[in-house]
Amino acid sequence: MRTRFIVLAAALIALVTLSSGCQKLKARDNLNRGVQAFKATQYSEAVEYFKKAVDLDPDFPTARLYLATAYMSQYIPGAESPENKQFALSAMEQFQKVLAADPKNLLATQSMANIYFQQKDWDHATEWNRKVVALDPTNKEAFYTLGVMPWTEFLTADRRARVDMAMKPEDPGPLKDKKVRAELAAKWIPILDAGIEAEKKALQIDPDYENAMAYMNLLIRYRADLLDTREEYEKQKEIADDWVQKTLAAQKKNAEKKAKTPPEGGKDASK
Repeated sequence: MRTRFIVLAAALIALVTLSSGCQKLKARDNLNRGVQAFKATQYSEAVEYFKKAVDLDPDFPTARLYLATAYMSQYIPGAESPENKQFALSAMEQFQKVLAADPKNLLATQSMANIYFQQKDWDHATEWNRKVVALDPTNKEAFYTLGVMPWTEFLTADRRARVDMAMKPEDPGPLKDKKVRAELAAKWIPILDAGIEAEKKALQIDPDYENAMAYMNLLIRYRADLLDTREEYEKQKEIADDWVQKTLAAQKKNAEKKAKTPPEGGKDASK
């Protein structure tokens, strides 16, 4: 009797294992079908295949990443329709599930940072870009983004202050109202300084990173509005102007480098 029980138990285990294997094979088949649809930009169809793959094998991280990415690919930044917002929510839900199983998954972390940035949710975008650089200290794009956001936020406050003080955008700084300037400086100078440091780190990783140079100019130029004297303002403006020249030089250098680089998989067109 005991021998028969052992045989039956072994058969059941084999059946479960076989069934599990079939489920995994079906999951991979749906993944492959989804990838083909995704490459053809048929994102809705791709989502359905990836959902089937995840349902068949919930512990299949590649399928879940593709599912999240397919949702994200349908999200249009700035569009306010409920359907569009749901694309972002669905993408983030799947990326979070990936991260629950693998907290150091860089692609999921970058994607979360990107969605929050596109939504202009600066606090969460800052938080997630910091997570990106914690996982990948050589990620120049994340450092660059950590510099972009402080300037983007401050731009609105600076323009509002200039309007209130009857200052035109082209009028030289600093801001005329000493009290308002001091209040803005107390809040924004540490934030803008952090942005400048982030761009410096991006440039340490890539000294020819022209986008980071462009925002060094903007951060320094707008920060100058918060300084106390015209002399300090003009000095910072000169530094900002120097970054404009560095940006132009980098753009030229990068364009020349790109022109000399043969197309991928091809030969040098200049020969």
